Amino acid sequence: MASISEFRKGMAIKFNNDVWIITEFQHVTPGNWRAMVRTKLKNAKTGRVLENTFRMTDSIEEIRLEEKEMQYIYESDGDLYFMDTESYDQIFIPTALLGNQKRFLREGDMCRIMFMEGNAISAELPLSLNIKVAEAEPGLKGASVTNIMKNAVLETGAKVQVPIFINAGDVLKIDTRTGKYMERISRG
Repeated sequence: MASISEFRKGMAIKFNNDVWIITEFQHVTPGNWRAMVRTKLKNAKTGRVLENTFRMTDSIEEIRLEEKEMQYIYESDGDLYFMDTESYDQIFIPTALLGNQKRFLREGDMCRIMFMEGNAISAELPLSLNIKVAEAEPGLKGASVTNIMKNAVLETGAKVQVPIFINAGDVLKIDTRTGKYMERISRG
């Protein structure tokens, strides 16, 4: 059992008969009440996010997860195949484990996979990736100050909103959690 005061970001806990990963937490002491911890929890299997408040007297079971960086190889029959770059072992996970981030996945990309008792329960891309723009309407010169956005299609097929000065061939930094444009890395 773990004490609530031991909470940390990325910690896996058993809560409501499921495995949850703490994505955010904040210690709160409202007035003369007892201290508590407000958390945002992400379900390790479904990706659903839940907010919950724990009292300091609660005790929670901590789950030990194994984390591996693995390289994406290919997709087949709704499964994503990954390879451990150290041992060359291959595993497959259901596409649903990667969720909405799958639209940014390219062959050769590294992915963080969490294992519980030898079974993959969660997968995440890095927080941002540099991806080339495949299609975009022609950009406007000198329009780098405006906040006007347009649609663009990335090399992975994902559609994102980008500033008006972006052209096909540009390499962009994309936030894989939100799917939003962060910055232009290089011109095409």
